[in-house]
Amino acid sequence: VEYEGQGGLLDVEIDPKFASNQLVYIYYVEAAEPQPSDAEDPWDPRLGTNDNPDTTLKGGAVARGRLGDGGLTEVSVIWRQEPKQIGRGHYGGRLVFAPDGTLFITSGDRQRFDPAQDPKSNLGKIVRINPDGSVPPDNPFVNRKDASPEIWSYGHRNVQGAALHPVTGELWANEHGPKGGDELNHVLPG
Repeated sequence: VEYEGQGGLLDVEIDPKFASNQLVYIYYVEAAEPQPSDAEDPWDPRLGTNDNPDTTLKGGAVARGRLGDGGLTEVSVIWRQEPKQIGRGHYGGRLVFAPDGTLFITSGDRQRFDPAQDPKSNLGKIVRINPDGSVPPDNPFVNRKDASPEIWSYGHRNVQGAALHPVTGELWANEHGPKGGDELNHVLPG
């Protein structure tokens, strides 16, 4: 786990079938391998001063493993934030299982603004995958060549909370606005 600023261990969720499969899902920040030798944080005037000394190329990742008496075994990464970015924050970081067993993952924009509107990137998105990391065939962008098939919704800044409505089972999420203006969103596919 790459722990600095807004990064670190972001969420832990147990599988809906935990009693029979003992699967645990972990959302964390990881450093890229290998690291570039000339890495620097590209300054954007919308972020204020460029006082970020962190030059580690990193992004969010979700891994799953089986919980046993000795801890987690069979740990494997099932999803990664792409592309990885230098420094700053906005990883998102929430895991929510839908009633159909699919997994929603909130992915922040990494304070880069534009990737949230780019359908080829999973930054600034809420993605939906199967528990093994595969993409459900009914995701809204699954048949588009110009979009990542894992995207459920896009245009998000930094979703920090997500939950299912207790009656309808629909996804709701909150995200941070710049200088206030936080949002509560009813998240719809597409």
